[in-house]
Amino acid sequence: MMHLAKTRFTRFVRKEDGHASLEFAIMFPIFFVVMLSAIELGMMTLRSAYLERALDIAVREVRLSTGNPPDHAELIQMICDESSMIPDCETNLKLEMIQVNPRAWSTISDTVTCTNRAEEVDPVTTFVAGSENELMILRACAKIEVLYPNIGFGNLVQKDDAGDAALVAMSAFVQEPQ
Repeated sequence: MMHLAKTRFTRFVRKEDGHASLEFAIMFPIFFVVMLSAIELGMMTLRSAYLERALDIAVREVRLSTGNPPDHAELIQMICDESSMIPDCETNLKLEMIQVNPRAWSTISDTVTCTNRAEEVDPVTTFVAGSENELMILRACAKIEVLYPNIGFGNLVQKDDAGDAALVAMSAFVQEPQ
């Protein structure tokens, strides 16, 4: 009886039927997670690049504006017009404009104020429209929905209570004299 069991076990081990199925079952989840992570990272990078570019264009307009600099709502509209990859941009974008003294430098806060769909809407953050020859820092934070929140890279991204990730862009400029 033991000899028969040993013979059948040896025959089972030597057979190569189903070998490809076993390899597929082991390797497919790994490749699938890597593929979804690449898609997630690509979309986040694309949206971040669009936000950076839109902020640069808006800052150029503010810096070179002669007359009245744009207010908070106009600045958000300028950024959202240029950044087409950020969904529902007007409600998901928050701006901070901070006046900084370059001769007595003090660092700005590391915590960025962003929107949170899980909470009530906050009023406008620190937004000081500077005057001529003042150093200003404009920080934009856009919240985006993570495509695959529980898989690969999407699982590692820091998210808020609503499951959104923050994209932050920052630009410094000096307003030109009139």
